[in-house]
Amino acid sequence: MLDSDQGVIEISNVWKIFGAKPDLALKAIKEHGLTKAEVLAEYNAVVGVADVSLSVNRGEIFCIMGLSGSGKSTLVRHFNRLLEPTAGKIEIEGTDVMALGPKELQTFRNRKIGMVFQNFALMPHRSVLDNVAMPLEIRQVAKNERMRQAAAILDIVELGAWGSKFAHELSGGMQQRVGLARALAANPDVLLMDEPFSALDPLIRRQLQDEFIRLSKILKKTTIFITHDLDEAVRIGDRIAIMRDGKMVQMGTAEDIVMDPADDYVADFVAGISRLKVVHAHVVMQPIEAFTSSHGPIPADAPRVNAQESLSNLINLAIDDANPILVEEGGADVGVITRADLLRTVIEGTEVS
Repeated sequence: MLDSDQGVIEISNVWKIFGAKPDLALKAIKEHGLTKAEVLAEYNAVVGVADVSLSVNRGEIFCIMGLSGSGKSTLVRHFNRLLEPTAGKIEIEGTDVMALGPKELQTFRNRKIGMVFQNFALMPHRSVLDNVAMPLEIRQVAKNERMRQAAAILDIVELGAWGSKFAHELSGGMQQRVGLARALAANPDVLLMDEPFSALDPLIRRQLQDEFIRLSKILKKTTIFITHDLDEAVRIGDRIAIMRDGKMVQMGTAEDIVMDPADDYVADFVAGISRLKVVHAHVVMQPIEAFTSSHGPIPADAPRVNAQESLSNLINLAIDDANPILVEEGGADVGVITRADLLRTVIEGTEVS
């Protein structure tokens, strides 16, 4: 039984090395600290994933991002063992995925995990409704019942009127919504989404992001979302992990990563991200005592905001009101924000001490 404090997904020290002698290559890495380039030169092996550990909470949208070749898509294929890790442990809902035999793994994939690919992967000879019903057909659900469930999911993704159509009759965005509906049809505990919107035009992509955010609030599925687009990760993810050369470089909320990048690589990654929607009041504020010691009492008519108020709204508030802004959380005043604090955050992007 799953511990209430344990994540729905627990990945521990996962390695994936492609080549004829992955175990020897891994041993050399651990004993002699070989780099990725040295492993390729000495063992003709490629390090796809390097000692990755992470925990994903129930209902969380966890974005894994990085440039091409960073290992993000390789990593996600380990969750349902489409790829077998060279080493490491994978647990989903308390099940040791590595311990499952072939039949158990097939059942586990069908009942616990839904996957959405970049290329839609719809069956051209099947109608939209039949495509969505496929996971239920594999589960041997009676035809009338699986068609009923598939139709209900199509309604949720707002394609109820398109059930009798075929894939070639739908736009790219509609086809991807069918792919999402198919993944949801079996009511999986976990969704794996591998750059599902990256092949779409920017406008359609943003519309599908909005649609996915809406569905996530309704269905509350634990989701691993792979993307190379930081803007997409910031919009969608509860937390973000950034990968480079198979390694997990930094993990945290968008606010954590934008305000406190772990290294120059992450700093370059987030340099183009506007802080206006990412940064919140609790990061910008200074202690009440620090303010009052240098400025005196806080005016009685000072505006109040929640600790999660966005930087954008704080700036608009400061434009209209010269008073310092009180920040409250849990019914208590916890900090103060001045115009200087806001300006410093916008210019420097560092936390106010």
